[in-house]
Amino acid sequence: MAILTVSGECGSRGREIGRTVARELGYSFVNKEKILDEVRGAGEKWEQWAKEYDGRCPTTWERYDWSFQGFAALIQSVILKHATKDRVVLMGRGGNFLLAGIAHALRARVTAPLEARVVELAKRESLSDKAARWLIEKTDHERACFIYSLYRAQWDDPQRYDLNLNTAQTSVEESVKILIEGLGARDLAKSEASQRDLEMRALAARVKAGIMTTPGVLLPTLDVEVDGRQLLVRGVIHNRAEIKRVEEIARSLAADVPLRFDLQFRL
Repeated sequence: MAILTVSGECGSRGREIGRTVARELGYSFVNKEKILDEVRGAGEKWEQWAKEYDGRCPTTWERYDWSFQGFAALIQSVILKHATKDRVVLMGRGGNFLLAGIAHALRARVTAPLEARVVELAKRESLSDKAARWLIEKTDHERACFIYSLYRAQWDDPQRYDLNLNTAQTSVEESVKILIEGLGARDLAKSEASQRDLEMRALAARVKAGIMTTPGVLLPTLDVEVDGRQLLVRGVIHNRAEIKRVEEIARSLAADVPLRFDLQFRL
């Protein structure tokens, strides 16, 4: 079955649209709260870092810190794990980037003009127009920076989405209908190959998260990529003794999937 990712500007009603689609189709609804609940399951320190990092613009120092890199790997792993189950609506946090090229995934962007969003948010949150405008601008800036820190891509690039919906032109009800129809078409596009591709991406993310969140293993650079029917673990290490530890972690998580390693030592 199909997967829906929804990215929405603050006040555009994207969350409402995503929740409604999930309810009408009987899909799981995976939002910020659910994702962060699972990140917390990795340990108390990750719960604290989730509060500090999620959805905000990291400083230059934080962006390259082990804690932020581990947190980013965790949320990507959680998103992809849910995606493998199908029949799911994934809200925000770059799900559209993670699922690019997956035939049975529909990636939607929900927008609206600033003035329309100010009116919507002011009404919903009982704010003044001035306060609503400030909150929208701040939230959108933080989200855009957060996404760029994870994916080195622009959050608002329409080319990164399969559907772009403007709720000032298309009502919530019409948007829901469009997305449900689109998901029906994506259902037909699902194949064993697309599901296998997704499961390999999820496994790669799981291996990366496992390595990045292991205490004492501090890698300045690490990527785990799908390379055909195997995974490629590549990165830079500062301590030769860590090579064996990284390989052990990767093998324990990858099970019977073949691995190839490209770990470079740098002083």
